[in-house]
Amino acid sequence: MEHIAALIASVQASTALGIGLIIGLGAIGACIGIGIMGSKFLESAARQPELAPMLQGRMFLLAGLIDAAFLIGVALAMYFAVANPLLSALHQG
Repeated sequence: MEHIAALIASVQASTALGIGLIIGLGAIGACIGIGIMGSKFLESAARQPELAPMLQGRMFLLAGLIDAAFLIGVALAMYFAVANPLLSALHQG
């Protein structure tokens, strides 16, 4: 019985580390991507101010896509936190 409890604790600990990595690295990537995109938008708007409204719309579209990719990672991490398929496979076996 102690062996199974230790195995469950090991799976939960590994899952917690994985969740932290998914959310942390996803947040860093999204922040860096939006920061680079924002700086390039400001550079291009400063060079050609007449294109700023068109570029602004495209920038917000891309910002939404970048955030959506990060939120998909958060949803996947929350899935593993709440309904861990590794634990259910462990209980069945």
